[in-house]
Amino acid sequence: VQLQASGGGFVQAGGSLRLSCTASGDIVRVNAVDWYRQAPGKQRELIAGITSAGTTTFADSVKGRFTISRDNAKNTVYLQMNSLKPPDTAVYYCNAEIATTRPPFIDFPWGQGTQVTVSS
Repeated sequence: VQLQASGGGFVQAGGSLRLSCTASGDIVRVNAVDWYRQAPGKQRELIAGITSAGTTTFADSVKGRFTISRDNAKNTVYLQMNSLKPPDTAVYYCNAEIATTRPPFIDFPWGQGTQVTVSS
């Protein structure tokens, strides 16, 4: 099972980006998916999550600006980032709980990370 994170790029402050996190492989179901980010010299932080039922949570730093959604048919979760600020500059990672067809029938892969750079 693999996760592919994509959609990062360079944007001016106030702009928007949409990140995608797509799972592939021997998948039964993608359960919860979380988005993290890691800025240079800082620890990786959890910023958003969505459960299999669609319940969403957000860190205070992104609440009101970021939304998260999922397309189960595509095994994809999206992170819509609006009103971006320079402090949002970081590498963004997704992590998922995935029910798989092979033992141990559950996996927790990470995406490879996608760079988001916000200029002032």
